[in-house]
Amino acid sequence: MISCLIIDDEPLALELMVDNVSRVSFLRLEGTCNNVIEAMTIMNEKQIDLIFLDIEMPSVNGITFLKTQKVSPMVIITTAYEKYALDGFELDVIDYLLKPIGFERFLKAVSKAAEYQCQQTNQSGNNGIKYLFVKSEHRIVKITISEIRYIESMKDYVKIYIGEKPIYSIMSMKKLEEILPSNEFARVHRSFIVSLSHIDFVGKSKIVMESASIPVSNYYRESFLKLLKNE
Repeated sequence: MISCLIIDDEPLALELMVDNVSRVSFLRLEGTCNNVIEAMTIMNEKQIDLIFLDIEMPSVNGITFLKTQKVSPMVIITTAYEKYALDGFELDVIDYLLKPIGFERFLKAVSKAAEYQCQQTNQSGNNGIKYLFVKSEHRIVKITISEIRYIESMKDYVKIYIGEKPIYSIMSMKKLEEILPSNEFARVHRSFIVSLSHIDFVGKSKIVMESASIPVSNYYRESFLKLLKNE
């Protein structure tokens, strides 16, 4: 779950953002405010993972606010002006949304935030991540890591096998390989990543798990066997 804060001095824009947030299952709205002074109070009281930040506001504008933050949550800029785009990306914002903001564009931006959060958790040395978010058929789907049996690449998309029905996503195998815990998942073929916990047995050139038979290529075989032996 991503806890978020909306900072915007336009009532209609604020109302639209609240509605957008309510439509995404992995977002939790912790508060709204119309200036950065109020925002700083909320941030001191609550854990905020993501800020939706307007730029032109009374007292202190959004860019100035970002520059004063030593440690900042993820930020998605929401503004009616294109001229701040360079400033925003120099400050490493997740995305830059131009008003009026449609839901599809909003969903794309928060998907980036969810993916970034997942990557940061993994890169921080925590190989025990519990879940990840993937975009699938115009939705963002939360996937529990332990339920993934294997992943198959189908050129332009991947099939993530969970239970009986796979989940289709446009994420790349390389990106999934970076996100998934390296001590729990292994690339065994150009087209396959497998969960070690779901393997029944390993043959000379294949892996068998439940009703699936996964090929193991010569290129990946040595590193895969080393992982199995904890070398």
